[in-house]
Amino acid sequence: MHYTFIENDYENAIIQLFVDNLGYDHIFGPDIERDYRKVLLEDVLHKKLEQLNPHAPKAAVDEGLRKILLAESPNLIENNKTFHDYLTAGVAVDYYENGPKSTHLWLMDFEKAERNDFLVCNQFTVIDHTEKRPDIVIFINGLPLVVIELKSCSCEQADTSAAYKQIRNYLQAIPSLFHYNAFCVISDMAETKAGTITAGEDRFMRWKSVDGSKEDEHAFRFETLFTGMFGKERLLHIIQNFILFLGDKEEEPVKILSAYHQYFAVNKAVNRTLEAVQSHGKIGVFWHTQGSGKSLSMVFYAAMLGRPLNNPTIVMLTDRNDLDGQLYGTFSKATPHLRQKPVQAQSRADLKKLLSGRKAGGIIFTTMQKFEEDTDVLSKRRNIIMIADEAHRSHYGLQARADRHTGRLTYGMARYIRDALPNASFIGFTGTPDRFRRPIYTGDLRELH
Repeated sequence: MHYTFIENDYENAIIQLFVDNLGYDHIFGPDIERDYRKVLLEDVLHKKLEQLNPHAPKAAVDEGLRKILLAESPNLIENNKTFHDYLTAGVAVDYYENGPKSTHLWLMDFEKAERNDFLVCNQFTVIDHTEKRPDIVIFINGLPLVVIELKSCSCEQADTSAAYKQIRNYLQAIPSLFHYNAFCVISDMAETKAGTITAGEDRFMRWKSVDGSKEDEHAFRFETLFTGMFGKERLLHIIQNFILFLGDKEEEPVKILSAYHQYFAVNKAVNRTLEAVQSHGKIGVFWHTQGSGKSLSMVFYAAMLGRPLNNPTIVMLTDRNDLDGQLYGTFSKATPHLRQKPVQAQSRADLKKLLSGRKAGGIIFTTMQKFEEDTDVLSKRRNIIMIADEAHRSHYGLQARADRHTGRLTYGMARYIRDALPNASFIGFTGTPDRFRRPIYTGDLRELH
């Protein structure tokens, strides 16, 4: 008997994975009593706002819900950007209770996943410009954060390209659902990819590892992406730390979701950093293969250091002015994600002023040449993290070498940098790891020894 694996079977398999393996609740969309023009599960959200913010009176919670429901702009991407800030940084609300007051509301608990409600919902109808019914929507605390579009692997025309086109169609037909979207998933079982509402089809990427220890060699295993991205703690961590908007006032922002190798590598680098600042200061080397998003990995890494290290000062070091400008441009466009604006040191004296003028915080860009101008100590603080870009080219020479003709001792740039920042911790980013003995992580998930 010939059996065709239809889309409905695949949908049920995904739902079963979410329920049995990941511990989500499940509901069939048509069973929810709701106005199809409303995309939030408002009763659930209101209840979670009260639970997660016990300090907030009813007037504050009501105002917070009003701000979440309100589309502040006719532009979908701007609305999505505003909501992402609400999601990751909380909602500031002004309310009146015996006079004007203000407070801050959290939409989810990023530290304790069990305090949040996780729901997988299939066939969730939305009426906006037209009526559409996405295959699966993932809700956290009543917020529709992920849209999953599935196609049957038994039909040649119904592949991930068709799923991507369907997502683009939804963006036009039911944009209200995507005000709250963190990212989307497209899958035909043979391929499963994730991307954001601004991503072209080529930027929807596979998630090739469940835990970062190795790549899944079977590209057709849809379980790898769903298990690797949608574990409750993992999903919260991705939303909080590994989604950003890149852009400036002159251009529409692009929403970026971290690739799997960036996620696992940056987390490993952060853990190494926490160890290094308490001991020898040697974080290691972060090796990226060409074209795998090194600059964005630096942004994700720098942003993640703030909470565990109580807002350290980050010094970004390059060995060429053009690289300094390029990297500074990327960081500047990611200022909202970094929660602080980077600055460029104009000279060694300026670098010393920027370092001495603060006890914490700051992202300071400088070039290697400024460490050749003098030998004085720039700062003795321990809460400084030096990130050296293209570290393989010039970041070496800690030990003295004697010139065989003159006997004169010379050092490399690494020595001058460490003399200037004797208590800082150091990490190198490079695509050429052969010089180094202690790399952190590779772009293809294979650790070097």
